[in-house]
Formats: sequence, C-alpha cells, structure tokens
Amino acid sequence: MHTQKKGNSLYPGTTRRLITLAVASACATLVGQVHAQEANNAAANATDPATTANANASPSAANTVVVTGIRASLQSTLNLKRNSDGFVDGIAADDIGKFPDTNLAEALQRISGVSIDRNRGEGALVTVRGVGPDLNLVLLNGRQMPTANLGDQSGRAFDFSNLAAEAVSQIQVYKSVRADVTPGGIGATLNVMTGRPLDLGKQSSFGAKVMYDRSNDNLPAQNKANRSYTPELSGLYSTTWNDGMFGLSASASYQERNMGVNTAAVINGWLGPYRMGQTGDGSLPQPNHPNFVNIKNPPTGNTLYSLPQNLSYKMNGYQRQRTNGQLTFQFRPIKELTTTLDYTYAQNKIQHRYSELSAWFGHNVDIQGASFTGSGIVSPLYYEERHTTNQDLSMNAGDSATKSTLNSIGFNTQWRATPDFTLTFDAHHSVAEAKSDSPYGINNDLATASFSRRTTRADFTNEMPVLIVDGIDFQRYPHQVAGSWFQDGRNKMKLDQAQIGGKLKLFESSGLNFGAALTKNENHSIFQQVQRDTWTGTVPNTSAAYNQGLWHADNLRNYFGKLGGADNPAFFTQMHGIDFAALRDQAIAITGDRAGYTPSLANPAYNRTTIEKTKSLYVQFNTDWDTALPMHTGIGFRYEQTRVESTGLTKVPTGVRWISANELPIDFGSQVFETLEGKYNNFLPSVDWDMDLRSDLKLRASYGVSIGRPRYDQIAGGSTYGTTATVTGTTVSRGNPALEPVKSKNLDLSAEWYYNKQSMFSLGAFHKKLTDYTGSTVITEGSPSATTPVGGAYWNAALASGCASSNRTCIRNYILRTFDGRPGVTFTGNNSAGDAEGTIRGIAGDPALPYQVSTLVNSQGATLKGAEVNWQHMFANGFGFQANYTYVKSDLTFDDQGVGNQFALVGLSDSANIVGIYENPTWSVRAAYNWRDKFLSSTSNNNRPNPSYVEPYGQLDISIGYNVSKNLSLSLEAINVNDETQRVHGRTEMQVLSISTGGRRYMVGARYKF
Repeated sequence: MHTQKKGNSLYPGTTRRLITLAVASACATLVGQVHAQEANNAAANATDPATTANANASPSAANTVVVTGIRASLQSTLNLKRNSDGFVDGIAADDIGKFPDTNLAEALQRISGVSIDRNRGEGALVTVRGVGPDLNLVLLNGRQMPTANLGDQSGRAFDFSNLAAEAVSQIQVYKSVRADVTPGGIGATLNVMTGRPLDLGKQSSFGAKVMYDRSNDNLPAQNKANRSYTPELSGLYSTTWNDGMFGLSASASYQERNMGVNTAAVINGWLGPYRMGQTGDGSLPQPNHPNFVNIKNPPTGNTLYSLPQNLSYKMNGYQRQRTNGQLTFQFRPIKELTTTLDYTYAQNKIQHRYSELSAWFGHNVDIQGASFTGSGIVSPLYYEERHTTNQDLSMNAGDSATKSTLNSIGFNTQWRATPDFTLTFDAHHSVAEAKSDSPYGINNDLATASFSRRTTRADFTNEMPVLIVDGIDFQRYPHQVAGSWFQDGRNKMKLDQAQIGGKLKLFESSGLNFGAALTKNENHSIFQQVQRDTWTGTVPNTSAAYNQGLWHADNLRNYFGKLGGADNPAFFTQMHGIDFAALRDQAIAITGDRAGYTPSLANPAYNRTTIEKTKSLYVQFNTDWDTALPMHTGIGFRYEQTRVESTGLTKVPTGVRWISANELPIDFGSQVFETLEGKYNNFLPSVDWDMDLRSDLKLRASYGVSIGRPRYDQIAGGSTYGTTATVTGTTVSRGNPALEPVKSKNLDLSAEWYYNKQSMFSLGAFHKKLTDYTGSTVITEGSPSATTPVGGAYWNAALASGCASSNRTCIRNYILRTFDGRPGVTFTGNNSAGDAEGTIRGIAGDPALPYQVSTLVNSQGATLKGAEVNWQHMFANGFGFQANYTYVKSDLTFDDQGVGNQFALVGLSDSANIVGIYENPTWSVRAAYNWRDKFLSSTSNNNRPNPSYVEPYGQLDISIGYNVSKNLSLSLEAINVNDETQRVHGRTEMQVLSISTGGRRYMVGARYKF
C-alpha cells in the first residue's frame, strides 16, 4: 500500500498485518460501545431479534424495498441474506446512494468477498472470492447482458464503469449455485435490479452534483481538460393511474468526469529471467566479458535475474461522459397479471490524451554496470548502459477516443394463475457496442526522438524507478518524428434471450420451481493497426524540417513529485510535451504517407464472429421441515446444451515452394472466412440446506456445480498459419470452439446470528474444486488445400537414386536436373558452388502439408478455499458500523522461481471493508475504508512468461448528507481521501512494473423529491 513520499516496502506482509490489526481494533472499540449502549437500552436492543420470515421466500420477494433511511436499507439487505435459498448477499438503493461510490463496482466492493479492479482510478471489473472477472456473470433484472470492451475484445467480463449507480434499486450477489439462476458465474452471479413503476408508485426527484477531480490539475497543459469541475445530473419520474392498472417510470443520469493518471513504469516489462551463464536478449555480460567487472554482487548459481526493457513516464488525461437511462411501462389489468415493457440505454464516451518520456535499453552491448543484492530471485538496484553512439530519447504523444453503448429492450409478464401456481415469461434483445469516437482511432502512439542519449541509468531503490540520463542536447539534436502506430477496432455483441418459469406450491410447506430458456449470443470483433517502423527517424537528417515550437518544455517532477525517488537530484526531468494534431499533420506533409498516420477498418487484419446458442431446462424442489429445529432444503438440477460456431477471416495456404535447401515459403490465397464448430452439454446439480437453531441463529450449507465459459479468443474460429514450412510442415494456431467451460464443485458453510433488526454477525467458509481450465496442446493434421514436395514422387525418386533424406541439397539437385519442366519443377541454373537453383512446388498427388496445430484443450485444475467474516451493527443512538474480511487461498499460485509458461489463478486476494455509519433525521455520515491484498493480475506480462502483481491497495471514502427538509437534501462526498497510489511489480518488489498516481475527488450535490 502506498501513500505520499513513501519508500518501497521490502516487507509485503506488514501491510496486511497492519490493516488486519486496524480492522480488528476498530471493531473491538465498537464492541465496547455495543455493550455500553446495550446496558442502557436492553429493552430496545437485546430483546429485539429480527423477525423470522418465511424460509421458503425467494430473493425476488425483496426486489423492491421502500427505503426510509440507512436502517431500513440495512434491514432489507439482511432480510435478503437471511431468507434466500443458498448464499445470497446484496446491497440496497439507500446503500448505493449513501456510499460515496461513483459506479456499481464501487458499491459492490462493500460486500464481503467482492473486490474490484480499478481503471482510470474508478472501479471497473469485479472479482468474487478470488475468481476473476471473466468467470463472474452479470444479470440486469435477471437477464444476461452483452459486453463490449475495446480494452479486452475477447473477454466476458462486464465493465461496471459503464453504469451509474443512481437508477439501481438493489444488487443481488448469488455466491452459491441455484438451478433457477442463469449459470456462468463461478465466483458469483450478480443481478442488478432497477425500480418498477407499480412498485415505486407516484414519486419524482432530481439531483445535481458538481465533482472536483484534483487529478486533472496534475497534468500537462496539452493533456488536461479545460476544467476540473464537472456536472452530474440524475432524475427519476414514476407515476401510476387507473387505480394502479398502469404504471410508467423514467430515470436518467448524465455524468462528466475529467481526470488524470500519471504512471512511471518499465512499460515493456523485464527481460528474462536468466541465470548467470545463460545468454539472450537482456542478459548480463558473462565472466569473460570486459564489462563483467562492473557488475556488483553478480547473481550466482541458480539465482534468477531480470533486466528492464525500458523506463517510461506517462501523463494520461481522460475525459468521460456517461449517460444512462431507463423507461419502463407496466400494465396490470387484474391483480394476478402484470406485464412489463422496459428499455435500458447506457453510453460511456472516453477521450484519452497523453504525453510520455521514455528511454530504451540496448542490452548485450555497451553494458556499463549493475548492482544486485540478495539471492534466489534478484533485480538490479541500479542498471546502467553507456553507448558509443547516440541513442534516442523519446517524447511520445497520443490522442484517441472510444464510445461504448448498451441498448436493451425487454418484455416480462407474470401471471398468478391460481393461489398456488405462478407463470413468468421474460424476453429481451440487447446490443452492446464499443468503437472509435475519434479520427485518430481507439489508440495510438506518435513517437518523436532526440538522438543525443549516451549514458542511461535506472535507479530501482525507491518507490518509483528513477531515470538518470547524461549527454542530452536538444539544441544540437532537435526533435523529429520517429515511428508510430494507429489502431482502430469495433466490438459488437448481440444477445437474445427468452425465459419461461413457473412456481407451483405442492403442499403447505413445499414448492416446485421449473423453467426453460433459449439464449443466442453473437460476438463480433474487428481490429486493424497501421504502423510506421521508422524508429530512427521518418526521413534521414530531417529533424531540422520539424517545427520545434510544437514541443513544449516541461518538468516531470511536477507530475511525480509525491512519489519516493522524485526528489533525487539526478532524476532526468526534462519533459517536452507535444501538440499531437499539428505534429501529425507535419509528419504527413514531410513523409507524404497519410495512410500511415490514419487508422482504418477498411481491410481489418482481425475479423472474428462467434455465435453461442444455449438451451436450458431446470427444476428445483423446496421444502420446509417441521421438526424440533426448523429446516429448509432445496434440491435443483439444471441441464444446458450449448452449440458454438466461430468464423474468422484468414488467408489459407494453397501450396509450398521449395526455393533453397532450407527455405520453403508458403503460398496463400485471398482472404476467406474459416468456420469452426463445437458443442458441449452440462448437468448442474445444486443442494441448499439451512436450519434455525434459534429464532435469531441460522446454520446454512450449500453444494452445487457451476460453470464459467471460455474467453472468446479461446474459442475463436479462423487460423493463423506460419508463412514458411520445414520438412515437418508448418505451424498453425487456432482457437477451439469445442472447449468446455471451467467447472467448479462448490461447497459453502456458514453460521449467521441476527441479533437485532439491523445487526448480524456471520462466519462462513467455502471450497471450490475447479476443473477444465484451458491448457495448450499441439496436434498434427494435413492441409486440405496445400501439398508439399517433401515426401512426394520427385522426393522419393531422389531417395531411390541414393540421396540421404537429410541431404536436402542432393535431393534438390536431383529433382531440378531430372524433372525440369515437369509439373511443379523449374530449374534456373547453378550457383557458384555448383548446386542447382530453382523452384520445386507441391503438386497434386504429393502429401498434404502437415500442420503442427497449437490449440487449446481442457486440461488444468485447481482448488480454491477461503472464509468470510461479516459483522454489522446499528446502535440506538444512530451510530453503526459494517466490517468484513475475506480470506482466500489456492494451491495454484505462480512460482516466482519457475521458468517458462505457468498456469495460475489470477485475481486471488484477501480483502476487507470497514464502514462507520451515523444517521439521524437531519444528518447521515459514512466513512468507508476498502482494502485489497496483493494479487496476481497476469501470468504473461508483455507476452513473456512473467507475473504481474498488484500490490495491496486501501482507499478511504467519506460521504455526508444533510436533510434540509423532507424534500430537499444536500450531500458532500470525498473519494480516495488518503490519496492512495497503485503499484505493480514482477517477480520481486524491486522489479517494479508500474506505479500510478490518481488524486482525491470531491462532490457537492443536492437532490429534491417532488
């Protein structure tokens, strides 16, 4: 965990122990208050247990809650947890509104077991009980929602940053398996509920906030927005007429945010790991090299080391406009029949402008020195290179924008045919799309350089890496445009779903739930990148042609001054910002290459469409047992059948040309769409049990099998073929649409004590046995479209003449000289060595070109277990608290001392929350601290078999509300009060990958209820 001016901690366990102690101490302090308060209010508290509700009640019974304050909100979420079948947690409308949360992800992190990944300083993706975002499923009003994310076009994770919190009435988190809940979430299934007019009645409100984001002030002029103060508007209107026969509601919100994220990084990762004696790109000089004497405490024996690829300082400015809206119409002609038609719209527009200073290391040449400490796994305390020729110091810039939209229209009808029988039908058509919102594409990088760098030193002994450079002379070696790349892409997902369900009361205390569903999910992604690899300059000796006034002198210390290491006097801080648009125009004028600086999807390199069709049936039997200790059981079964069809644009091999002894280039035809298919079935049982030991004490157990579907790139159609062949064939990589989902056998246990209406204490444990994670394999198959001369009639004739199969020169000489002019053989003469030259092609009758196909199979397994403790208490005097801690452990972790590709669970971490609450009729106050321990975020940093660990992160948020009248309320919110930063490292804490600073945010608002 990092705050201002703090050195790099070498004791990663300290942070965890401190936060654990802090939570425990805070809770212990509040325990004293509990006893003191209860001593004075025994009648009010100690003898006021929560009301026991019907154990057979479904969570849907709590979908709409009339919120009259924090107490009512806490009670509604406790009732949801207590009365649900299985393990269900939730958060209600008042919680969502009273927490200082800017979107739903930040509201969800208050629930035990739920942690979030942050993007641009805001919650985006959700991890539950150590299971990452791709393996959690998000529903909107019980419906599966499409996702579209240009940052990860192949993922299934729902990006919560697209949804504001204002229109949500409740969020349900299903942590155990239920037959009547759509499968797809191994960690959890999260159901986002919105209000309905026949439940809301007649009401309307309008709210306005002004946000001040300090991070926007901490940006260069060319990257920051014009203002740091931005508006947030929201409104709700609901009405009914004809005695509740008709209902109409509309909600809308519009939010702007201008923000900055500054990142110091080894942006292209660390090379290695190596052991001394091994050589390669990024290895140290060996003992026989003259520079070896400059390596202090060199690694020895089996000690692993890595060296940095580069250093980068990047200032990112973001401008976000988020628009959400929902329109709902309901018709209830009779009390037993309700129909609902609803439309949901969400749009998230993000503009990104950045400036960057970077320096790359050459490695293996001109290495001047390094210093190491420790053993086992080491990284340099400092690393230095001295070059004999000038190297580039890069000043880069980018300017891009994206737009994500969600459109969903749905219809629902619920008919209570008899007092004991209810039928429900629900259908929706939803489309999510993400695409460019800028003529410069979805992402880009315009690199410029001054070729005057000689000595470069990186100091890794501080919180951030410190760059030290000698020899820079911008006057003698002015800036010029170097290489560049521009990306464009579009991701669109359409989802159609129809569900029918029934509830039948069989006996006085038993019921049967049953249903079926059809789902069609179509995901389409296209992508293209144009790139100029002129990294040494667009045109030789043209730096003088560029207008140096387009570069603006600046100082890096202005943007990284609060990080440890920024006060180093040797820190190279001579940043030059760039006028991106003007410089791009000048580069086009100088090079004459407009296409090289303009993204386009006219001829995409990546074009994939995947269609999943799923049929499902379920049945669930629930019953209460009238025994000495009341019990409830639920037994369910769900059957799913899924068919996958995936199509990808590719160029298919048409033949092989043998042009020299070791060169067999492959000929390709025009681009075609290649389709692959697969199917799988799943049978998913579930069992829930709970027992009331007392009216306020419940034991609960659950067992079930859940699934998490593969990523879209893992099941993608279309193949990527090697461009050359060998005598054994060529390489091919492709997805596998027949991949089955990851399966998890889940066991959950808990004890829950509801000792008053708004208070409870629970202790739970969970165990997940995961199977069918994907692993890679290589299979051999023959090409249906290309033949190879290797092993053909001409080849065999050469062997019969006496040539050895390993003597390719002999074989070529024989074929070219013997069969010249025959089909596929063209002899062009002899070379200086006297060997024949020419081309030998594969022809009809020759063997099919062997493909060594690298693909994916279900092969990996893992075990995950953990525990949750949750305590919530409200005092009679308006004070209260919520505290929870989640412990997660798995046997499948990354081995930092291992070399090569590894499989490990990402996102696995402990987490904790502690919230202080105060409310009276006039004031409401919440102070919420959320903490997440270190977790593995990637096993392949920068496409190398190296890990990325996000270090512990804790954030304090505060909200204060003041009720001016029963209609008007004011609010003040502060986000990231402790100004936390986020740091990521590799195999050791010294191996920093990035450290990012954000800033505090403040919001002042008012809401009026009509």
